[in-house]
Amino acid sequence: MTVLLETSGVTQRFAGLVANSDVSIAVSRGEIVGLIGPNGAGKSTLFNLIAGVMPPTQGAVVFDGEDVTRLPAAERCHRGIGRTFQVVKSFETMTVIDNVIVGALVRSNGMREARRKAHEVLEFCGLDARAEVPAGELVPSEKRRLEVARALATGPKLLLLDEVLTGLTPVEAQTGVELVRRVRETGVTVLMVEHVMEIVMPLVDRAIVLDLGKVLAEGRPAEVVRDPKVISAYLGDRHAVGA
Repeated sequence: MTVLLETSGVTQRFAGLVANSDVSIAVSRGEIVGLIGPNGAGKSTLFNLIAGVMPPTQGAVVFDGEDVTRLPAAERCHRGIGRTFQVVKSFETMTVIDNVIVGALVRSNGMREARRKAHEVLEFCGLDARAEVPAGELVPSEKRRLEVARALATGPKLLLLDEVLTGLTPVEAQTGVELVRRVRETGVTVLMVEHVMEIVMPLVDRAIVLDLGKVLAEGRPAEVVRDPKVISAYLGDRHAVGA
């Protein structure tokens, strides 16, 4: 597999705080990669650096063979980086389909094409029956899927999923897992932040563990959960017993 996303020596400082320190990762086309770690590990900051919310203090972000380090978020979206947010950011008074049209307009030649694309994505995400409902009336699990739908409507090559399975019931989470797998089947690469280890580890091809802003470990899920450093920093004794 060829590399789609690569960060090289990425560091992000906020005054005296170092949120990311010399982070170098690579994500290949077609992978589902889990980005995990304790709270404050620097996962959200790294997502923001990849998506273009801000440039890193130092280091480089290369996407699809192009150095995008200094490109703003809108330009990276046009190049194929889509994302969801940890805190759902739907337009509450707009209908579900209008929320998704916002994303579809990134690559559409007018409203008719954007609406058609939005309908396709809503059906894919299981929200077609809710298309004309105000987004504010959706239940939490539906709002998570709406976030995914709006991001998919932008036509991404890489989809950044920020805790889309967190806070869901087991049945809702399993529906989310199946959606992520179907996203990959369409050819979209997935990098996801998630805390529900029992759900995310069987889903991902590889896991990258951050701790204190640095890459602590990476590899196949079965290898990562047995790494003593990961157990000590994040997973805890429960996983150590099962290792």
